[in-house]
Amino acid sequence: MQATRILLDQNEIPTHWYNVVADLANPPAPPLGPDGLPVPPEKMAEIFPMNILEQEMSAQRWIAIPEEVRQIYALWRPAPLCRAIRLEQALGTPAKIFYKNEGVSPAGSHKPNSAVPQAFYNHAAGIRRMTTETGAGQWGSSLAFAGQMFGIAVRIYMVKISYQQKPFRRSLMQTWGAEVFASPTEMTQAGRNELARDPNSEGSLGLAISEAVEEAASRADTTYGLGSVLNHVLLHQTIIGLEAKKQFEKIGLYPDVILGPCGGGSSFGGIAFPFLADKAAGDKRAQHLRCVAVEPTSCPTLTKGHYAYDFGDASGYTPLMKMYTLGHDFMPPGIHAGGLRYHGDSQLVSQLYHEQQIEAVAVPQLATFEAGVQFARCEGIVPAPESCHAIRAAIDEALKCKVTGEPKVILFNLTGHGHFDMAAYDRYFAGQLEDYAYPAEAIAASLAHLPKVG
Repeated sequence: MQATRILLDQNEIPTHWYNVVADLANPPAPPLGPDGLPVPPEKMAEIFPMNILEQEMSAQRWIAIPEEVRQIYALWRPAPLCRAIRLEQALGTPAKIFYKNEGVSPAGSHKPNSAVPQAFYNHAAGIRRMTTETGAGQWGSSLAFAGQMFGIAVRIYMVKISYQQKPFRRSLMQTWGAEVFASPTEMTQAGRNELARDPNSEGSLGLAISEAVEEAASRADTTYGLGSVLNHVLLHQTIIGLEAKKQFEKIGLYPDVILGPCGGGSSFGGIAFPFLADKAAGDKRAQHLRCVAVEPTSCPTLTKGHYAYDFGDASGYTPLMKMYTLGHDFMPPGIHAGGLRYHGDSQLVSQLYHEQQIEAVAVPQLATFEAGVQFARCEGIVPAPESCHAIRAAIDEALKCKVTGEPKVILFNLTGHGHFDMAAYDRYFAGQLEDYAYPAEAIAASLAHLPKVG
């Protein structure tokens, strides 16, 4: 029998996360306040505990994973590295296609990789209540699960279009004890302002972040948890790539191309950063490694955005971060990959892209569902719409290999299963989905509102 799953024992769960900041050619640009000056830690401490902020600002290469976190990780980790042999055969490609299956977690995605440590560190700091936002619902359900593990009450602002499209994600959050509200709400000033502007607003991740941050900043007993973008989130997610490296060592292979869906950057950074560490260390295997972030054409942050300081939320509550952005008041269309509907990108992913250490590609919605269906019919797993973006790019790479004859090793991050996304597949099969390339003039209008810095 040909092996299709490469497994690790539980005692092989990594003991440290990898911090890519240690290997950047230039230090990250600091977050700025409205005055254009670097934000002091005590200001950030209004919404984050200090132990999280220490990780956010760290340049240490390896950061120990607390044993309590590893013990909860062991509920589903190590996640399998799988070879998509049947997909390879269907494509007729000489390439070897592998995927890291992050859909095996309790929440069905990669998001608990950061939710669990965030809940742990908040609990250690004496916090018993957190707020957050969620797009597709993967992050919200993950923090709800993690909160339950550590006795933390969680309130979630879920982007309205996803709240309507994915009712069972909402039910999952409630099963784990969280409160869930469709954003924009009447509960915050940010929500009320948006509803006054557009009573039928479908919401956005930037707006949901505004609501969650506003509430956390107004209550001394509450902190905020973010599911992507920030340094400490991408740090936690590197457990994906660290495991994958051990798994490839077991079979004597190394990837030529690594692909991950990219909204805020957590799943892409999680799988790619540990391999970029090899490149930084001069590992010959990584000399020609390509790492490609895959985003939707309807929210083309890296491929059509501007590298500048911008707010991380729609209302300007967060510090200014240097990143690729479409403008903080950008309102994306209601595509079904809700986790990729964000106006900006992680400053680490953005810096690496700006310094040409990684690549980016944008793919249209219909082509991603086509790829997801093909993958499901070959490999049996129905992927989340976000994951379908990486699958689309992986298939395209494999088809290039079919033309060139190159037996490349392709790795992509299967960020989650699509069991809660079948309504999207229903619409795809009914011909009700459409491609949406965001108009250049609309992006330009949003970018015109970027804050002036310096």
